[in-house]
Amino acid sequence: MKIISILLLAFLLISCSEIKLDNQPQSTSSAQYISVLGVAQDAGFPQAGCEKEQCRLFWEGKVEARHATSLGLIDQESGKFWMFEATPDFKYQLETIKKLKSGTVLGGIFLTHAHIGHYTGLMNLGTEVMGGSNAPVYAMPRMKNFLTTNGPWSQLINYGNISISELKADSAFQISDQIRVTPFLVPHRDEFSETVGYRIESDSKSVLFIPDINKWEVWDRSIIDEIAKVDYALLDATFFDSDELPGRNMSDIPHPFVEESIALFKDLPVSEKSKIIFIHFNHTNPLILDSRERTHVESLGFKVAYEGMRIEL
Repeated sequence: MKIISILLLAFLLISCSEIKLDNQPQSTSSAQYISVLGVAQDAGFPQAGCEKEQCRLFWEGKVEARHATSLGLIDQESGKFWMFEATPDFKYQLETIKKLKSGTVLGGIFLTHAHIGHYTGLMNLGTEVMGGSNAPVYAMPRMKNFLTTNGPWSQLINYGNISISELKADSAFQISDQIRVTPFLVPHRDEFSETVGYRIESDSKSVLFIPDINKWEVWDRSIIDEIAKVDYALLDATFFDSDELPGRNMSDIPHPFVEESIALFKDLPVSEKSKIIFIHFNHTNPLILDSRERTHVESLGFKVAYEGMRIEL
């Protein structure tokens, strides 16, 4: 019985340490950190109408759902938190932040672009739900114009549920004494708005967040150079390879395939590879669940995002 108790305690200690990316003891944890609130592509996992095996596993109760990609940024010193993306899973992600017990005040929501998984969660701030009062929303000029001139989003502004502050590309925005956020433009399907990634910085750590981009080679910057400038890089991994959607023209929905990213990053030193955290998985992507592909990617020195992952700032 004593041996069983010891093994159980060891398991619990290992499980708890897994949510801390840098494995620092709890006593030295930073007052500022990022919590991964979702890892899936816009529609989450499973998606409506999905007949794939992994979706059937969910409906049979064998695997858990995955929420649309979002980050929670918590500053325990100021008692505020910020969310990156307002996803269709907003209510679950907001509750996750509340359970962290690290502050009760919403400091704001940063949006990347006008695709459904990245802004439609704003509806929860409307009169029909939370009845928000000038909740701060941060967006680029085209994104702000889209929300302002199109219903039902314009109603959130007209009713005073949200208040939009306009961001400027490559201009740092100080959100607290310790934290700065800088948006930067990336090429994507910009039907209604521009698309940005974010650099999130404290005085000691920095994180790159690029959930959506067409291809690394069409960007006017080197992703390898950008990774070198930060401590962690959460990068678009929507599709694993080009065969993932039979019958679909993958050029209509361009993203860096995980296989392409691995090839691009294969010669990086271990210290650089370990910064890379793949995120934003389509429901068809084997990285979204425990799989041999996920094990292989991690064996190469990369990380795969999971909900609850904590990144110290």
